[in-house]
Amino acid sequence: MGLGTAAVEGLVSAAESACRFCSAPLTQTFVDLGLSPLANSLLAEEDLDREEPRYPLHAYVCGSCLLVQLAEQASPQEIFEDYVYFSSYSDSWVEHARRYVEQMIDRFGFDGDSSVVEIASNDGYLLQWFVERGVPVLGVEPAANVAAVAEAKGIPTAVRFFSEQAARELVDEGRSADLVIGNNVLAHVPGLNDFVAGISVLLAPDGVVTMEFPHLLRLIEETEFDTIYHEHFSYFSALTVERIFAAHGLRLFDVEELPTHGGSLRIYGAQAGSETHADTGRVAELVERERAAGLADLATYAHFDGRVRAVRQGLQEFLEGARTEGRSVAAYGAAAKGVTLLNYCGIGPELVQYVADRSPHKQGLYLPGVRLPIRSPEHIAETKPDYVLLLAWNLKDEIVEQMGHVRDWGGRFVTPVPKVAVHE
Repeated sequence: MGLGTAAVEGLVSAAESACRFCSAPLTQTFVDLGLSPLANSLLAEEDLDREEPRYPLHAYVCGSCLLVQLAEQASPQEIFEDYVYFSSYSDSWVEHARRYVEQMIDRFGFDGDSSVVEIASNDGYLLQWFVERGVPVLGVEPAANVAAVAEAKGIPTAVRFFSEQAARELVDEGRSADLVIGNNVLAHVPGLNDFVAGISVLLAPDGVVTMEFPHLLRLIEETEFDTIYHEHFSYFSALTVERIFAAHGLRLFDVEELPTHGGSLRIYGAQAGSETHADTGRVAELVERERAAGLADLATYAHFDGRVRAVRQGLQEFLEGARTEGRSVAAYGAAAKGVTLLNYCGIGPELVQYVADRSPHKQGLYLPGVRLPIRSPEHIAETKPDYVLLLAWNLKDEIVEQMGHVRDWGGRFVTPVPKVAVHE
């Protein structure tokens, strides 16, 4: 399938690309995943006869500041203004949010006199727990269709992209925040400096900002290349994110390592001049561990592309072997990472019959590029595949618990990274 016009117009060569943090030229490849469609641009049946735009999915590492990033190929408006990802359809993610709220209230004492603002608040999966505890909240969410769901839950939501200008307008409206939250949004912003500057503007003098994002160290160690897709513009280590926040007057005083999304960080920041939040020392410890793992050495990044090709070969061989043996394969989780995985590995309906997903917003549509139909989870019980390939492998425990009946007919679960593993 050829490039659509939009993709051709969006091509950016390495020579023309500059680091979105420090503006140094991007010349060193981290991994080149070829041409891929936008991961969350699911297709309706009437779209199947149309050509899909595909964009280079080529990640670079900045030789100056070591930020891993994509050159911007599609605008945030194309990606996020009408979004199909609703956080509330993952039970474990909603529970993760509930525990986070309890932890923030216990640690920092937020109450009815506090102001909490979540950037990219999605369908209110997190802010609902603050509302339940009587803490005033505001969501900032660019996808109007998703924000409408939050509003229906009684969660006030501003439909807009977050920026320094948006932050100034919120402050002018009296919305200065004692807690700014950003779960899996920092990676999604092309204007990184503008975004972090906005956090500094919005955050009260003694406020706290927490951000969660996939940890680059874990991405490298576990060959989690499918975490890379066009919606994720940047990939952070503690080493790089500390520099970025410091450049905008924000001091990181704590960090937690989380199991979510294959391994994430939750950073805690405050205004550089605030003495309210003491440094725990954990940020410095993690930075030193990253240095010991080679994240300050460009040679470490140069080896990743070859490891990714080995994962592709292993998955292709497994699925082709299953087809030769007459075994059927379905996938589970119409996740963005699954779009990257399947398109990069060249896996379509000839090897995987369909993908099941809990979200009714995705059912009846098709994964972009590979055109796999998206069915309800009940379809798995009807078709009884021999293998269920977990595209949302980061939710393996949750999915296996929900879909345990697959074992009733001898079906087995398969995870694709860091190498193919079959789970009885």
